[in-house]
Amino acid sequence: MIYLSGLSVALALTLVPSCTEALKDGECEVCVGFLERFYQTLQDNDVKFDSDSIEKALLKSCKEAKGKENRFCYYIGATSDAATKIVNEVSKPMSYHVPVEKICEKLKKKDSQICELKYDKQVDLSSVDLKKLKVKDLKKILEEWGESCKGCVEKSDFIRKINELMPKYAPNAAKARTDL
Repeated sequence: MIYLSGLSVALALTLVPSCTEALKDGECEVCVGFLERFYQTLQDNDVKFDSDSIEKALLKSCKEAKGKENRFCYYIGATSDAATKIVNEVSKPMSYHVPVEKICEKLKKKDSQICELKYDKQVDLSSVDLKKLKVKDLKKILEEWGESCKGCVEKSDFIRKINELMPKYAPNAAKARTDL
């Protein structure tokens, strides 16, 4: 009898969801970062906190998202080409002011890919030696700025284009580079 009750307790403990589902530091980086900024813009713009208004604002924000944030929007179904749609898993809890970390925990349970997204390392343009970067990284800098380098064949072409556009997109870095 005692053996049976011990077994049932052990079985019950394995079936009960554990409380260790909390996000670890740095986990769901894109989800938490994007949703925190989104929540702040909702507050700043005095958007009504109901599920429909939040969903419309989220779809609008996702249209402007680029890179990893656009991929996050794709995963939650907030882009036009997304196959699934779990936008309500964001908009409904957010309408009740649930912390974004908790929302991301729930999203992680639905689709683990959401929490695998990480932001790319930002290059410090004020101090980096562009000649030591790979062409791939130089192309990424231009892409982040929304620019392209048509006719660029050599690494020096990309570096010239970045130096040409730096005052427009990274004025502080351009100024720091001229001070060197």
